[in-house]
Amino acid sequence: MNTGLSPNDPAIEAAFRAALLHQGLIAAGALALLWLVWGTSRNWVPGVARGGMDLPEPRGRRVLRIGFGVLWLFDGLLQAQPQMAAGLPSQVITPAAQGSPAWVLHLVNWGGTAWAYHPVQAAAAAVWIQAGLGLWLLFAPRGRWSRLAGVASVVWGLSVWVFGEAFGSVFAPGASWLTGAPGAALLYVAAGVFVALPFTAWRGRLPGRVLLGVVGVFFLGMAAMQAWPGNGFWRGGSGSPLASMAATMAQTPQPHVIARLVANFGTFTAGSAFALNLVVVIVLAAGGLAFGALAMVSGPPAGVVLRFGRCAVIASAVFCLAVWVLFQDFGFFGGLGTDPNSMIPAILLFSAAYVAVAPEAAPTAAPEPAQAEALTEPAAATAAPAAQRAGQEPAWQRALAAVSLSSVAAFGALAIVALGAVPLGAASANRTADPIIAESLAGYSPPLQEPAPDFRLVNQDGTPASLSSFRGKVVLLTFLDPVCTTDCTFMGQEFLRAGNLLAADRSRVEFVGVVANPVYYSQAVVRAYDQQEGLSALPDWEYLTGTPAQLEQVWKPYGIVGESLPAGAMIAHNDLAYVIDQSGQIRQELDFDPGPGTSASVASFASLLANDAHQFLRAS
Repeated sequence: MNTGLSPNDPAIEAAFRAALLHQGLIAAGALALLWLVWGTSRNWVPGVARGGMDLPEPRGRRVLRIGFGVLWLFDGLLQAQPQMAAGLPSQVITPAAQGSPAWVLHLVNWGGTAWAYHPVQAAAAAVWIQAGLGLWLLFAPRGRWSRLAGVASVVWGLSVWVFGEAFGSVFAPGASWLTGAPGAALLYVAAGVFVALPFTAWRGRLPGRVLLGVVGVFFLGMAAMQAWPGNGFWRGGSGSPLASMAATMAQTPQPHVIARLVANFGTFTAGSAFALNLVVVIVLAAGGLAFGALAMVSGPPAGVVLRFGRCAVIASAVFCLAVWVLFQDFGFFGGLGTDPNSMIPAILLFSAAYVAVAPEAAPTAAPEPAQAEALTEPAAATAAPAAQRAGQEPAWQRALAAVSLSSVAAFGALAIVALGAVPLGAASANRTADPIIAESLAGYSPPLQEPAPDFRLVNQDGTPASLSSFRGKVVLLTFLDPVCTTDCTFMGQEFLRAGNLLAADRSRVEFVGVVANPVYYSQAVVRAYDQQEGLSALPDWEYLTGTPAQLEQVWKPYGIVGESLPAGAMIAHNDLAYVIDQSGQIRQELDFDPGPGTSASVASFASLLANDAHQFLRAS
């Protein structure tokens, strides 16, 4: 899943900013067009009914919808940080999965391939999906659009929880509620489930009681996890799990005042781990019991019960905020924070649950019938002529004019989600890595146009071959040591992948390798390398060799410089590849640096080769 790129890679950051800018302009244009069409439609049919009186949104649901809408929007802004594109796979996703069972690692790596292969597209998609979800929740307070926003939150939240958080690290040793287990995204999912419920389900206090019960069980479970001796949270000292958590947070780039506070807390934790863990276990268990007891109250809580519930919510919120600052370090510093971690979502969940079961204030008295009639007479008089004109327009105009502003805004938010989801889906299905990875690793290569020095050697089968004999084809040329166990292995795979990408044009492309070892250069060694790397199955692959004197005459004009390594006869040489057009002109010199030789970087170099070959094939 790693691309081999630095999180601060300037080329990736520039491409990421450009993608956000271009897609942002598309989103702005689409929203402006949508607003214009809807606004114009209201003038087409001025007397059309705008819908009846909507039921007020239940208070608990409103807290969930607005609270998590703001969180999704904030998460989208965090995803726009420049380091996200190149850094998230290696700096966030991989560490989250460390220590998890093999099946979790396999699943996370499978899901993270799209990001590793297409970092710019994936990073931009995450921005728009999460920003769109936030706007969708904020702008759709009721109706089917609002429930669909809850469903979309569940779908994306589960994706993040599985592939981005490795199931919240619950399968890894040492998982702790203090550091975010079982994953912030799972709390977003829980909120989405309750937002997706129909309004009829919210008429009573059942959703609030269920949510309180879920939170109570969750708190009790986290207390048990924190108290489990095998996790080591009772142990003190500078190397204890609790002290290590705080020390790690203190090293995150952040304002000095906060870093100092967290560092001092880490020192305190090292000497008082047992007492601190005891407090955490007691507070979690007490909160779980309190929320569970409140969930069992069938009617609206009143008197002592109401005050008890309010105190439990306030105390739990204060405790969660303390953990958020001291253990989770606000969750979003360092340039790679994807969300504010789990404490804020947890506070929103149990606060919404309490609001949902607490009795509402007495409603405002309705106006007297005579007053109501007087209030509606002017509106009725004004609407009468317009109503007489209504019905003469086409049905689609009347339907569009009747759409509410919140529905239009929700549709616009859905379009923003689609702006990210569609490219992400395409990237997930595309196993051809983005060439920008190779360009970032190898550096910028300006286009060239100079004659390719000719040479005559023999191929792996002993057949004489010259570079000029391939005239009329695009030639992809490289230099490989047949006994190399590092970069040459990766370069061979890059040429093999490029051959697969150019399958439709193989008759017009030649893949040529030249031996880069003055000790091991026999045809038998060359054929063994081909067999080992699978290149023998690539049509139009020519691996050329000759005597050491002949090979040196080829290396020199192409800038190949070798150095014998102490162990064995492997030669350390610069990794270069050339793209030569049909007329024998060098058009591109690629400094092949596969970095750590990851699947993403290898596939990206192959894509770069194939793209360059396609460019000159189209020009012919």
